[in-house]
Amino acid sequence: MFSAAFSGFFLGASLIIAIGAQNAFILRQGLLRQHVFILSLICALSDAVLIAAGVAGLGTLIAQSPKLISFVTLAGAAFLFWYASVAFRRAFHPEAMQVRSNGSVSLKAAVATCLALTFLNPHVYLDTVVLLGSLSARYEGSARAAYGAGAVIASFVWFFSLGYGARLLQPIFAKPAAWRVLDCIIGVVMALIGISLLVRFFNS
Repeated sequence: MFSAAFSGFFLGASLIIAIGAQNAFILRQGLLRQHVFILSLICALSDAVLIAAGVAGLGTLIAQSPKLISFVTLAGAAFLFWYASVAFRRAFHPEAMQVRSNGSVSLKAAVATCLALTFLNPHVYLDTVVLLGSLSARYEGSARAAYGAGAVIASFVWFFSLGYGARLLQPIFAKPAAWRVLDCIIGVVMALIGISLLVRFFNS
């Protein structure tokens, strides 16, 4: 059972710890020290629900629903392109770089953005539900539950570490130029993910 839990933890970590829309958003909010706990919790709980669904066998259903995947792909691409434009606008307008004033985001807006970045991204479903779910099939009973629990723990550890660990980089981001670079990187990441979604859609 412990080996199953470790397997789930490390596979879950390998899927989560990557440059992606969720991580870029949590990193920026962590640097701003805005709504870090609730946003990290939302990301981790969302992963937990999806991982549980995958381990329970929902991955097979999603894999057999091309219309659902297509809808999420197009909606996700549109949202990512919009968010990329917001990041680029922040980067190229210095007045938008004031961390404590203009850079502030309401809790409602931050939660809405976090949920959109989570559930309008087909990669989330393919990684957490389909991939983790299919790999959990080799375990049975308590070992399968331990596998899912390991993946869930990896998600909680990662998002809270990223959100609260980001403040260690704050001395670097004391200068507006560093924020411009970060927002440019975030914009590029979001745009590239959006492009990859469109490529997947038109090639499917």
